Amino acid sequence: MALNEIGNAASGGIAFLVAGGIVYEIVAANCSSPQTTELNADKRAPTLMKWVHLGMGQAAIFVGAAALFDPSHRGAIIAGGILAAVLMYGLYNHAKVAGLSSALPGTEQYA
Repeated sequence: MALNEIGNAASGGIAFLVAGGIVYEIVAANCSSPQTTELNADKRAPTLMKWVHLGMGQAAIFVGAAALFDPSHRGAIIAGGILAAVLMYGLYNHAKVAGLSSALPGTEQYA
């Protein structure tokens, strides 16, 4: 199937980009910070959840604004935001708990 046959020219292309972009975002979100947090939880745990909470607050502002600006998709926007928040919070909490319970050395060097 040719790419130009996926949906109509406008919405099909946007949907294609959104789907591809979300895969990249999800993989990046799962690999970078949670992994580093787990590896270095002995040093990062005290401030970790503070930054997760600040990020969740910022995300809530953006999801709320999107829901306000696009009332016809409000339910989907809020549901997607809540699901993503729950999953990301779970990732960071797991990283913290797993890292603190691990006896392996961290990867960061401190002077």
